[in-house]
This record gives sequence, structure tokens and C-alpha cells, in this order.
Amino acid sequence: MELPLGSDPRTDVIRRLQALLVQRFGRIERAAAAWRQPEWVLVQGVIGAQTKSEISNAATDRLLKRFKSWEKVATAALDELQAELTTQTYPGVAAERLKASLSAIVASRGKVDLSHLGEMKTHEAMNWLEQLPGVGRKIAAGVMNASTLDRRAIVLDGHHKRILQRMGLVPPKANTERAFDAIMPVMPEEWSGADYDEHHLLMKKLGQTWCRPSMPDCATCPALALCKTGLANT
Repeated sequence: MELPLGSDPRTDVIRRLQALLVQRFGRIERAAAAWRQPEWVLVQGVIGAQTKSEISNAATDRLLKRFKSWEKVATAALDELQAELTTQTYPGVAAERLKASLSAIVASRGKVDLSHLGEMKTHEAMNWLEQLPGVGRKIAAGVMNASTLDRRAIVLDGHHKRILQRMGLVPPKANTERAFDAIMPVMPEEWSGADYDEHHLLMKKLGQTWCRPSMPDCATCPALALCKTGLANT
């Protein structure tokens, strides 16, 4: 049985963690309007595996400028797409997944249009997205939260999930789906979609600076007082 929102002690930990991260990194403004269209967010996520966000952002803009529409991206030859995605860590995989996912949307919707998601409940919309080739929980949550859909869905990239595991907020070996299911019920009930977005971006900064995959700097981490692993290591 799921605990009611706010009744789990992890909720207070998340609130306190957010305050510490804002104090350390400052507030983060949301992306520009052009980068918050659901279709743009989907493309950026599909091509962005193991690639820095700013590089994937530029590649997404470059695709739209070159092909003029997402429908034309869907019908482009794979070698053309791969040539535009050479900045990505896995350009071949990115091209294949992008073409497959956009083609699936066109087959279902007649065009690359995700406006119907706004009429669906968040979990239903995420389930729809996760049926697309190359789209998992992280990308689905990103489309729902970081876009103009502005839903309360937490995006868990590798940095965010690693921090949650080290802090003891989700099971230590949880995959993205299990971590999402574990943390969503205890997210602060007063937080908006924008708060979720900012929290994720702040957690990403923490993972890039202190809570690195190897050799984390626990001793000076701003979240040390809230972290089981950090306290055990210092």
C-alpha cells in the first residue's frame, strides 16, 4: 500500500535537500519556449543518450533547421540523420531511434504532434510515450515535465538516480522505472511541475560536481548531512 503524500520522512528530506541545493547553486530558470515544445523535448531526449544536454539541444535545433519539420525528419534517410548527429555520443543509434520514434508518432497521429497528451492523465500519457521506440521512463517523464505540458513527473537521469540511491531514498539497485515509482509518492505535494524541473536540474549539478560516479567528494558535499552514504564515508 502506498503511503499518503507527505507522510513519509523522505518527503522532508527532499524539501531540505532542495533548500540546500538552491543555496549552493542558486535558482535555475526554465528552458526557452522553443525548447519546451513536447515534440522538441522528445527529440532531444531520444538523441541524447550519454551526451551533454547543451550538445543535444544544439543537435535538436540543427535537425529542425535542416529538415524544416519533424515529419521530414521522420522520412529522412538514416545516413542523412546520422550526418546531422555526429556530435552525439552514439550517432548511429540516435539516428535509428529518432527515425523509428517519429515514424511511430506519424503512423499513430498522422503527423508529429503530441498535443493529445495534454488531455490525458500523466501516467496514461507516459504509458503512451513509453510504447514509442527508444522512449523509456526518463524521456517520457521529461516530455511530461520539462515541456509546456508542465506535469508533476520527476526526470531521473544517471546523476539524479545515483544521488537518490546513495542518500537511501530509493532502493540501491533500482533501475529508472523502479526508482521513479519509489520516489514519486513522496515528492512534496505542494511542488509544481516547475519545482520538479528545477529539482532535477539542481540534482544533476550536484551529480556532476560532488556526487560523481567514482570518487565522490562526500566531505564537502552540500547534501552531506542528509546522505547515508556520505555520512558513512566521512
